[in-house]
Amino acid sequence: MHLHDVSHKPVLAILTVDDDNGLFRGNRNNFIDLIKTGRDLGFLVYVATCKELKLNNKRIIGFTYNAESKTWLQQLFPLPHVVYNRIPFRKDELLPESQRAIDSCLRHPNIRIFNPAFFNKWHLFEWLKKSKSTRKYIPATRKLTTAAEFGKLLKQHTVLYLKPERGKAGVGIMRAKQTTNKEHPFRLTVQDEKGSHTYRFTTLSKLWSKLSRFTGDEDYIAQQGIQLASVSQRPFDLRLLVQKNYKGQWDVTGIGARVAGVLSITTHVPRGGSIDDPEKLLTVSFGSEIAKKLMVKAKHAAHLIARQVEKGAGHSLGEMSMDMGVDEKGNIWFFEANAKPMKFDEPHIRKKSLERIFQYSMHLSKHWQVKSGGG
Repeated sequence: MHLHDVSHKPVLAILTVDDDNGLFRGNRNNFIDLIKTGRDLGFLVYVATCKELKLNNKRIIGFTYNAESKTWLQQLFPLPHVVYNRIPFRKDELLPESQRAIDSCLRHPNIRIFNPAFFNKWHLFEWLKKSKSTRKYIPATRKLTTAAEFGKLLKQHTVLYLKPERGKAGVGIMRAKQTTNKEHPFRLTVQDEKGSHTYRFTTLSKLWSKLSRFTGDEDYIAQQGIQLASVSQRPFDLRLLVQKNYKGQWDVTGIGARVAGVLSITTHVPRGGSIDDPEKLLTVSFGSEIAKKLMVKAKHAAHLIARQVEKGAGHSLGEMSMDMGVDEKGNIWFFEANAKPMKFDEPHIRKKSLERIFQYSMHLSKHWQVKSGGG
């Protein structure tokens, strides 16, 4: 390993951006878990900021965690074999400093970075529509552009979900509905941190006018509303974590379920949703035999989608989380994918997810040690 001759361990740098207090942004508890798991699996792991990730140097200024004193320590580290991008927000990732750091990793002959960027929702659907194997999982999805296009789509599907192209964790999602109510046939439900508010309209143009005020300059997509399977009149969907394993192949690490809050239009936990066991919920809705088949179907769909998303992205990806749904007839639908999965609350998924990061990193570092003539 002539490039990283200080350490005979594989080296992983967690990439983020600096904060105003001389440390860094991001989920620090997640970083602590990564450092500990990496250490247990024989890795050297540290946190590096985009500002300090200078790959033409022999050493990188980074951070490690001291569990005894519960403090972050800054010190010099060898260059990484693998860079794990955990820059927390899109606005941070678009900074020139961040772009420089990511680009230098992508161009470096002996360093691999995976998941170099957040996904754009519209691009995801464009990529998935290109393949016959993934097209069937996609609800009708259009860019939200004109009132005429929106009206046509609403008439066709009666329920539409409106999502910001660069949204995260259910923030900014709205639902438009055309009902049989003669007085106020059009409805718009808007979700915020406190809950959801429903507005009623006599005409489509009034709904569009209100909708435009909420979307502002932000790019939105309009997506066909799917009648999800539900338990006690609360719809649920599936949250899948898909990661590459030690062979560099996509594998489903775990499947969780999220049940919509009583007055929520989504299943996101920060918006009032709750966590449950997927097979249990599917069994209640479809019976145990069909529930088992649906779990297999969801995993199969996730494999196909992950491969197609990676192909569309044009970069090496190592993990993604997916929101998928099962409608009342037992069809599988894909709603979105996240290139920077949030921590799964299910302990068995969480433990395996941390280990998978290092299994895939080992695959990458071995590949590049051989390529660069190291041992």
